[in-house]
Amino acid sequence: MKIGILQTGHAPDALLGETGDYDALFRRLLGSHGFTFRTWNVVDDEPLPDSPSAADGWLITGSRHGVYEDHAWIPPLEAFIRDIRDAGRPLVGVCFGHQIIAQALGGRVEKFSGGWAIGRQVYSYQGRQVSVNAWHQDQVIDLPEGATVLGGNAFAPHAILGYGDRIWTCQPHPEFDSTFIKGLLETRAPGVVPKPLIEAATRQLDQPTDRLDVAEDMARIFLREPVA
Repeated sequence: MKIGILQTGHAPDALLGETGDYDALFRRLLGSHGFTFRTWNVVDDEPLPDSPSAADGWLITGSRHGVYEDHAWIPPLEAFIRDIRDAGRPLVGVCFGHQIIAQALGGRVEKFSGGWAIGRQVYSYQGRQVSVNAWHQDQVIDLPEGATVLGGNAFAPHAILGYGDRIWTCQPHPEFDSTFIKGLLETRAPGVVPKPLIEAATRQLDQPTDRLDVAEDMARIFLREPVA
């Protein structure tokens, strides 16, 4: 099964040698399922595929950009998201991907006045508690028609969304392990994220997460199996 990765951002240069780029994180996260992958670097203005049929399923990565920003590649990406939906192809979005899918389908995203969520966060998801690393300030504020809230918490009530049985999106990052979060804390957080949040996230670096369990639900979407 071929998964098309629509890459909308890049990992910090300081981390690329150790971890690879965002698409590499997802390849490792989902690699046990026998998927093959192709990456389209949308953020670098690489043309989008001609059709959703160019892959069996689609995944949209995170990004430093906001979905509401004026970038030439965002409107075509939104149109392609709607094409994927209309074609009935499986689609997964993470962080920016979560937000751009919501915006493309009629929802509203904004920079959250409550600030940042970084590092290990706990969400109520499908009747259980799961912990996943997050890194965001923007949030889905108004849901698009057809979206169902599958998971969230007090800070991010729309953190995990489903659209029927073909589209699944999440605000946190199942692809980010503690090593990658540590790198972000050292390279991207200083001067941007308030120091108390950095310190709190650093203290939790050795705590376990449920990122691999959540990744299994991502795989189920691609495999057209019921999400647990």
